[in-house]
Amino acid sequence: MKTNYPVMLKLEGKKVVVVGGGKVAERKVSGLLDTGAEITVISPEVTKAVQKLADDGVLLWQCRGFSTDDLSEAALVFAATNDTEINQRVKTAAGPHQLVTLADDPEASDFHVPAAVQRGRLNIAVSTGGASPILASRIRSELEKQFDESYEEYLEFLYTVRQRILHEVTDPFLKRKLLTAIVSQEFLKSDNREEDFRKIYNETV
Repeated sequence: MKTNYPVMLKLEGKKVVVVGGGKVAERKVSGLLDTGAEITVISPEVTKAVQKLADDGVLLWQCRGFSTDDLSEAALVFAATNDTEINQRVKTAAGPHQLVTLADDPEASDFHVPAAVQRGRLNIAVSTGGASPILASRIRSELEKQFDESYEEYLEFLYTVRQRILHEVTDPFLKRKLLTAIVSQEFLKSDNREEDFRKIYNETV
C-alpha cells in the first residue's frame, strides 16, 4: 500500500479556488482563512457565512457556474459541490501541477485535508487516509484536551528563545543543551519563563 506524504503548506499570497458554495465549501473556506491565501469561491449560490466573507472583502465570490478558466494560476483547488459531474469536471480541468481535492471522491483527490488541532504555531494534523474521518475527528478531540490554549503562548516563547540561542550561541553542544532544556513541563507551566530561561542561559553559557 502506498502512503501519503504529510506536509504543511505556506499559502500566503497564493490563489486557492473553492468550487461550490454549500456547507462543505464553507468548511473548506473556514480552514483557509488564516493562511493568507487569496481565496476565490465559484458558485451561483453560497451560504450566509461565505456571503459575509465576500461582502467584507475577505475572499472573492464569482456568482456563477464553474468554468475551466477559473483554475488559472491556482495553487490548490477544492471541488466541493454536491454534483459529482461538476467535481469531476474541476478535476479534469486542472493542470498537471495543480493539486485538487474532491469532496465526494477521496480516492481521486490529490490531497486530503486532515482533522487538525491548532494552538498558535503548534499545528497537529490527523489523517486516516480516508479510512475513517470519524476516527480522525475523535483523535483530534483527544488532542485538543491534551494540548490546550496554554500552548499558544508557550510556542511563541519557544520561537523567540530559539532565535536568540541560534544567533548567540556558537557551540553546537550548548545550543542543543539549551534548546532541550526549554522544552519541558516546567517551562510550559511557568509564570516566569523569561527569568527561568535567563538563569539556565547564564549557567550554561
